[in-house]
Amino acid sequence: MDDEALYDDGRVRLDADGVTLRRYYFPTGVAKHIPYHRIRAAGLRPMNWLTGKGRVWGTAHPGYWLPWDTTRPGKHVLVVLDVGAKVRPAFTPDDPDRVVELIRQHIPPH
Repeated sequence: MDDEALYDDGRVRLDADGVTLRRYYFPTGVAKHIPYHRIRAAGLRPMNWLTGKGRVWGTAHPGYWLPWDTTRPGKHVLVVLDVGAKVRPAFTPDDPDRVVELIRQHIPPH
């Protein structure tokens, strides 16, 4: 595993191997690592009260799972990863445009 981070805001880390979402699993707070080859697409979605704005952890939308983030209520955009599962990891990095750009550079074409 490459130790150099391409992006790291304390909640999400991107490196040469994939995306790590810290404090992902409830209630343990264990991180989830998603290798780039498992990601089909990464996109930005506007966030509102139905898609997670008031949610610190878990889900407000049945198709998304949100890791722990106490800064989420002040944010307006979700990054959503299509990993081929019914429930998609969704998160709120400090720089969502940069995160999506980096992920798209690393995922294989499908």
